[in-house]
Amino acid sequence: MSRVLVSYFSASGVTARVAERLAEETKAELFEIVPEVLYTDADLNWQDKTSRSSVEMNDPECRPAIQSRVENMAQYDIVFIGFPVWWYREPSIIDTFMEAYDFKGKTVIPFATSGGSPIGNSGKNMQALAPGAKVMDGKRFAAATSGKALADWAAEWI
Repeated sequence: MSRVLVSYFSASGVTARVAERLAEETKAELFEIVPEVLYTDADLNWQDKTSRSSVEMNDPECRPAIQSRVENMAQYDIVFIGFPVWWYREPSIIDTFMEAYDFKGKTVIPFATSGGSPIGNSGKNMQALAPGAKVMDGKRFAAATSGKALADWAAEWI
């Protein structure tokens, strides 16, 4: 049986709730990607070009620091990585996460939350940061997605 990890970054709590349901339904371990410096509401104001999130997303080299690490990432075969959609892609902190581990030989499945924005090229972006991994295109979910719908989706890889 494959070892499964559901990791996620959540700015508002929506992605956290989806990730928790996914982990519960798939019997996976759960890891929260927490920024070293937490985001404030002002930091998340996408309409302000000087907000922290806007500045980070406009700099493709930006890699916000993460508070902690997954212990023994090598034990996982399948890694789901969840995040809110920012600027039609994964937030920069997900790029930090991708570069922090060796995903070679693993299946990585992105999942995102958004009120309507698509997941965009997140899977392709994440694949470029994880040589030797098989990164799927992923899927966007609404906040109220049921545990059963998440389990049915995840069953393709588990």
